[in-house]
Amino acid sequence: MEFRPILSAMLRNKTGSILVALQIALTLSIVVNCMFLAKQRIDHVNRPTGMDVDNIISVRSMGFGTDYDHDRTIDNDLRLLREMPGVISASHSSGLPMNGSGSANGFAGSPDEDASRVTANYYHVDERMLDSLGTTLAAGRMFRDVEIRRADNELLNRMPQQVVITQALADKLFDGEPALGKRMYDGLGESAEVVGILEHMYGAWVGWSDFDQVAMFPQRTEGPHIRYIVRAEPGKRDELIPLIEKTLADSDRTRLIRGVSSMEETTRNSYEGDFAIAVTLSVAVGLLLGVTGLGIVGLASFTVRQRTKQIGTRRAIGARKRDIIRYFLIENWLMTTIGIVLGTVLTIAINYSLASAFNTDQLNYGFLVAGMFMLWLLGFMAVAEPARRAAQVSPAIATRTV
Repeated sequence: MEFRPILSAMLRNKTGSILVALQIALTLSIVVNCMFLAKQRIDHVNRPTGMDVDNIISVRSMGFGTDYDHDRTIDNDLRLLREMPGVISASHSSGLPMNGSGSANGFAGSPDEDASRVTANYYHVDERMLDSLGTTLAAGRMFRDVEIRRADNELLNRMPQQVVITQALADKLFDGEPALGKRMYDGLGESAEVVGILEHMYGAWVGWSDFDQVAMFPQRTEGPHIRYIVRAEPGKRDELIPLIEKTLADSDRTRLIRGVSSMEETTRNSYEGDFAIAVTLSVAVGLLLGVTGLGIVGLASFTVRQRTKQIGTRRAIGARKRDIIRYFLIENWLMTTIGIVLGTVLTIAINYSLASAFNTDQLNYGFLVAGMFMLWLLGFMAVAEPARRAAQVSPAIATRTV
């Protein structure tokens, strides 16, 4: 089939053809960028945390009254927790990773005042924290029991002598050199020896670019607040939550047990905004494709009604039904292709603007190719029914309308 008659027909109805091509161009640019941004949000949510998130329980205790003894309460709580069937490990901690709240400070790998400082999310923990989080050491060791400062230690406000840090923080502090055995300095010039390096672990703030820069110090927090991190055996988490709350509440009436919850729930809440963005973008893509498809159907149906006599004449001089169908499919393919060419330029321009303005990643062109094939398929599906109706036009129409 020659393209010239089809192009001539499109030029005679150039307004409709131009509008559909522009709609396809806009659809391609919006759909591709939305899909790319949604995929980024999904990848952001699915990042490996370095922790056994599915089996971790968080417990908060708040002491009150004159009889409350912070260190004694922690000792008793940890004993009860570690003795419970189904518990792998239990530790005290100054905070909970992935919950959007925590402490941070600037550290350096050198005592020089002009040394560049690296911001790290830090936690005060005990010697069993790695087992409680399900994290793994890449090198070195975890703290020893004798190194943990108790809450009544007079040096509690000074930097501890040991620290365990993530590999990401070690690389930043020491420019990729081996960090084990070196000292990490705070803003006051005090230092701690790096005794262990974690393979990978995320901190408190899911939206922070340096999310994996984490440090742990061997220390208890001052009362009356304390958090426990409990790691359950697989499948035991949900049945342990009410049992932990009751056991700890009954064991000591000088404090309150609050916020017994799974880390999975905490993580889900922290990523709520990312989920909302991904869902919103996905819905927008679906609606836009639907509107574009309806636009193609509408133009094709209008064209069929407008060309009824022309179709009947072609049928009368020997055109087969499949020739009529092929005619409309090729016409639609040409409009879609013109729109895709324009949309490709627009897509790249929009992505470049977004990347420059918001410091996002450059477009993965696999999404652009997928968008092209999606719109070609959409155009084919949208015009199929009007083309089928056109093929049903009787040759007698050519004479009936003379």
